[in-house]
Amino acid sequence: MPTLTINNCKIYYEIDGEGDPLVLIMGLRRNIEWWCHQLPMLSKHFKVIAFDNRGAGRSDKPVMEYSIRLFADDTAGLMEELNIQSANILGISMGGYIAQELAINYPDKVRSLILGCTSCGGKRAVLMSEERMQKFTTTAGLQPEEILRKNMDIYFSDSYVNQYPEKIEEFVQISIRHYQPLDAFERQFDACLRHDAGDRLKQITAPTLIMTGNDDPLVPPENSNILHALIPGSKLSIFSGGRHCFFMETAERFNREVIDFFKVG
Repeated sequence: MPTLTINNCKIYYEIDGEGDPLVLIMGLRRNIEWWCHQLPMLSKHFKVIAFDNRGAGRSDKPVMEYSIRLFADDTAGLMEELNIQSANILGISMGGYIAQELAINYPDKVRSLILGCTSCGGKRAVLMSEERMQKFTTTAGLQPEEILRKNMDIYFSDSYVNQYPEKIEEFVQISIRHYQPLDAFERQFDACLRHDAGDRLKQITAPTLIMTGNDDPLVPPENSNILHALIPGSKLSIFSGGRHCFFMETAERFNREVIDFFKVG
């Protein structure tokens, strides 16, 4: 199992493909498994580095306070250990938070940047509706698979859930594989709550593409409009009907836009 010790934490990573380096940064609770619809295609065009953030997947889960800046430091440290001076960076959800911090604090490491279904955090962020939040956070007595299934409408459109039951089953299985302990989730979640890059986004100099589904209940699409307004020269791509896992549901279009943007950038 390939791991490197970064900032006193063993980080699990995988590398596939050849070419310009592309670092994938996953979101809250999730791990490399969630890139299953991206890795086969992107690795045909790039040297893809995917890893599990501290607290998730097969990386260590130290009992300590986490922060988005610490996750960014981990990412930068992993790149250094792998002798990657700079790379294209793709961050999804919490991974988008991390990618923002990476671009702000390690600008020389970021060639181009894609931020998916994410926000700047802080007072500018648009939050999930109270009604949906209550349903999302009601988990007492439920097993991990039951929690996933009750929240499926957060991740995918209703039509996708109804038309592709086999893909939903695949999603459930990859989601419960290397499932995150509750205490590690809480440490990651606390880090997300403290994220606020709004006043610093003007420091991002890398070419930036912001992507979102326009029906995302977890990180409402208004957040992408805010990022677009705050990051100089950024571009915005909206996926009609897409929810939080639009990058899985519409993987073919998503992957093509990622490849085209990074190839031009």
